[in-house]
Amino acid sequence: MNIRNYPMRFTLLSACLALGGISAALAAPKVYVANETDGTVSVIATDTRQTVRTIAVGAGAHNVQASADGQRVWVTNNGTPPADAGHAGHQGMSGAAHAAMTTPGEVWAINTATDTVVGKVPVGNHPAHVVVSADGRWVYVTNGGDNTVSVVDAGAMKVVTTIATDAFPHGIRLSPDGQQAYVANLKGGTVSVIDTASRQQVASIPVGRGPAQVGFTGDGRLAFVSLSQEDRVAVIDPKTHEVVRKVPVGDGPIQLFATPDSQRLLVANQGSRKNPGRTVSVIDLTSFKVTASIRTGRGAHGVVVDADGRQAYVSNLYDHTVTVIDLVAHKPVATVPVGAGPNGISVTP
Repeated sequence: MNIRNYPMRFTLLSACLALGGISAALAAPKVYVANETDGTVSVIATDTRQTVRTIAVGAGAHNVQASADGQRVWVTNNGTPPADAGHAGHQGMSGAAHAAMTTPGEVWAINTATDTVVGKVPVGNHPAHVVVSADGRWVYVTNGGDNTVSVVDAGAMKVVTTIATDAFPHGIRLSPDGQQAYVANLKGGTVSVIDTASRQQVASIPVGRGPAQVGFTGDGRLAFVSLSQEDRVAVIDPKTHEVVRKVPVGDGPIQLFATPDSQRLLVANQGSRKNPGRTVSVIDLTSFKVTASIRTGRGAHGVVVDADGRQAYVSNLYDHTVTVIDLVAHKPVATVPVGAGPNGISVTP
């Protein structure tokens, strides 16, 4: 061995290891999609726009949420819904839709480094949506079957408390400061406001028919709720807990998501199985008017925007695909096949 070359070799080895660490840190974000019909989560690589992995997560996977650090993804499991359930429930909860109302469900944790399931936590009946606190300590799950929200200790992997809400809690989001959780009560026609410190409902906001999902601007200035039976989005003042206006959008709006600059709101218009929606409405948050309608697949359901606000991802319930949207050009740029019945969608930082 040439001793004189040893320091150089060590330096080169250190540099390679450092570059490897940088490369890992700069790895492209991934999109996770809950496929309700086949009980899986599809993993999409954002750099190649291809599904790179499919994770079995039990029957009725409904919603999915990545933690702020990108290390965990949480997915709700609804049990086994009837074959004809679909998502007519967002249009009024009629017929057999969301029939697994008395079935206890779970929320599962996925390690994003390995894309494997690392934990399962029993929650309430018919769990729907899930969100995670910014520090990753607490996970909140809406239980439509028993009108509650489960609060899960992410470290201990157990429910620590259960919070009563109005009728049929569905969508849920945390305020940017983490002090409140807003819950869309699909049958109650209200939004529950939960104080995350006391873990109690502190307000109930009447909003309209069929509230499906809520959202906030990143600056905390505005909150929103999609009204699936009115084809409108209600705008809420978080300071007064009052609806200040309603904005007409497409048919059967379900999920919504604000861009990181708090200037635009994207709304996925699902429509119905017989008359599926095929658009995302873009609302300008200065004029509160729809300034663009972007084409998607059939049954646009879930929508999420990446951290830099340049791309959006939309799950198409009836086409079993995800549409990738360029938010600079306001046009679709790719269609990615995923599992059957794609529902909730989330992207890692």
